[in-house]
Amino acid sequence: MHEINYEVPTTVAQAVTMLKRHGEKARPLCGGTDLLIQLRAGVRRPDYIVDLKHIKELRQIKFDAKKGARLGAAVPCIEVFESDAMRKHYPGLTEAAHLIGSLQIQNRASVGGNLCNGSPAADTTPALIAVGAKARIAGGRATREVAVEDFVTAPGRTVLKPGEILIEFVIPAPKPHSSDSYLRFIPRNEMDIAVVGVGTSITLDGDTVKAARISLGAVGPTPIFAAKASESLIGKKLDHAAIEAASQLAIEAATPIDDMRGTAEFRKHIVGVLTQRTIQIAADRARSKK
Repeated sequence: MHEINYEVPTTVAQAVTMLKRHGEKARPLCGGTDLLIQLRAGVRRPDYIVDLKHIKELRQIKFDAKKGARLGAAVPCIEVFESDAMRKHYPGLTEAAHLIGSLQIQNRASVGGNLCNGSPAADTTPALIAVGAKARIAGGRATREVAVEDFVTAPGRTVLKPGEILIEFVIPAPKPHSSDSYLRFIPRNEMDIAVVGVGTSITLDGDTVKAARISLGAVGPTPIFAAKASESLIGKKLDHAAIEAASQLAIEAATPIDDMRGTAEFRKHIVGVLTQRTIQIAADRARSKK
C-alpha cells in the first residue's frame, strides 16, 4: 500500500511553503472528490496531500454591491447554493454548483477544486466564465489573477505552477438589468457528467443587449469562451433572429469529439439548443433586476 503524508496548513503562506518543499510529490486537496478517486485508481501517487480546507481565507464568501463577489477556492458547493447573495446575484453559477454530484458530494466538493481538476466538462467553469470571473493565485512573489477562460490549458492541466494554489475567485458586480444562467445536458436525470454545458450572462438596456458572455463546456479540450457568439448579441435587439445567430456562432466555436456518451454532431446540436435557452433565461432574469 502506498503511504501518503497528510499535512494541514492554516494559512496560505504555510500551504505554499509545503507545496514548494515537496514539489511534484505533493498534491493540494480542496475538496477531494476528484483527487480521492484518482488516488484509488492509481492515476496519481503523491507522497504528500496538503489539505487547503482549514485555511480561513479559502472558505469565505464575500459580496459587495460595487466590488462584486470573492468566492474562496475551498468553499463547498452546498455553501454556494445556500448563500443568499450568490443565489440573488449569480443564479447561473449557483445552479452549476448545485448540479455537482449528490448533496453529500456538494458538502465536500468546491468550485475551486472543480476548476483545478482541469476537466473540460466541469459544470462550474462555464458558469464562472459567463460572469467574467478571475482566479486569484498565490505562490509567486505576488498574487496573480488569471481569467477563468484561460485557466485550463488541456484536459487535466492548468496554469498553476509547482507551489502555487488557487485562493479565490474575483467576480465582477452584476450591472443593472443583468443576470446569468447555466444549463447542461446529461444522459441520466442527475449525478452525471455533462455531455454539453452552456453558461450565459446578459446585460440589457431596454430590449437591447448591452453586454453578453457565452461559455461552453464538454465540447472541446478545454472550456470555451464563445467570444464571437457573445459579441454578436451586443447592440442588438434580443429577438429570435439575434438569439439564433448567436447559437449558430456558439456551434461553430464548439470542437467536440465522438465518444461513448455522444457524437460530435449531437453535441453541436445540443450546444445550439442550450445556448438559445440560457440566453432566454438570463435575459428574463435580467429584465426583473433593477
